[in-house]
Amino acid sequence: MQTRKFGNLNFDSSILGFGTMRLPVIGGDSSKIDEDQAIAMIRYAIDHGVNYVDSAHGYHGGNSEVVTGKALSGGYRERVKIATKQPPWSVHKASDMDRLLDQQLQRLQTNKIDVYLLHCLSKSFWQKLSGFGVVKWAENMIAKGRIGGLGFSAHETCDDFCSLIDAYDGWAMCQIQYNYLDQENQAGTRGLLYAGSKGVPVVAMEPLRGGRLAEPPAAVRAVFDGVPARRSPVEWALRWVWNHPEIKVALSGMSRMAQVKENLAIAERFAPMTADESAVIDRAVVEFEKAFPVACTACGYCMPCPKGVNIPRVFDVYNQSVLYADLGVPRYTYGLIPASQRADQCAECHECEPKCPQKIAIPQELAAAHKRLG
Repeated sequence: MQTRKFGNLNFDSSILGFGTMRLPVIGGDSSKIDEDQAIAMIRYAIDHGVNYVDSAHGYHGGNSEVVTGKALSGGYRERVKIATKQPPWSVHKASDMDRLLDQQLQRLQTNKIDVYLLHCLSKSFWQKLSGFGVVKWAENMIAKGRIGGLGFSAHETCDDFCSLIDAYDGWAMCQIQYNYLDQENQAGTRGLLYAGSKGVPVVAMEPLRGGRLAEPPAAVRAVFDGVPARRSPVEWALRWVWNHPEIKVALSGMSRMAQVKENLAIAERFAPMTADESAVIDRAVVEFEKAFPVACTACGYCMPCPKGVNIPRVFDVYNQSVLYADLGVPRYTYGLIPASQRADQCAECHECEPKCPQKIAIPQELAAAHKRLG
């Protein structure tokens, strides 16, 4: 496994990290993790060189940290760095920061979290947490050995992201959404380079854009198939992310053992891309942008919907219907979604929109999805 120096935390990180937001589940219920399978996957990745595992307080209804803790028992904890995230929306007073950290340490079965991130940090969340003395609190936790460093994840515009980088000179790292379709979205390449210029290590989430880049539409696949180098769409996507030296880790939210094995093999043979290979990605971006209707990554931040709409599922079926020019299967699949969870149940309350990292006009797109699929 190839590694990169991870800022001032004095360790070399594997270029592939294990993200635990999309662990295998039972019966389609995201809160019911298939523990045996998930633990086997995490341990297999560690046995083959992965040394960076990422979780969060709210992933899988809070159970991601629990299962991660179980996976890291039996000697695996000593072989990895753990990153997890404080939910700013759950901090209403200063003591909540201690309460949440205590809970997360217990869930993870550890006495130290190597990188503690402020989750989905925004300017307003930063202002609130600063009012509770989050920097002084974090530095106290570092001194006590309870966390190794303070970082943040963000889905903000580039300007707001750069403001967050400048807000504190002690950031251990930052985490941004970055892939070849998001070069100008959110922090984007400009934000990536700015963080790098400030010496802040960058971890990339959504390198496959919620799996969408793994199964591109026919026009994109034709671009990849039209060059001598025979690589899967997953390999093209991951190699493009790793081609940026500012990226220390690309997090993959793996749901099946086959994905773990594929990503490990890709990471092991990674080599910098040539100019001709970068041009292939540029052509793929053009074809993708012609076809992609909704930029949903299925992160689930918009959920639960007050009316019960399964927003990520609806958008997934909608995207498939457009990207692959096939209405038959998507309409059938849409019909399998319980009627109470379909797009026409949207009451246009707009409660979901501020929570969406992709800034999708959700009610508007739900209406379009139901018109096409209903």
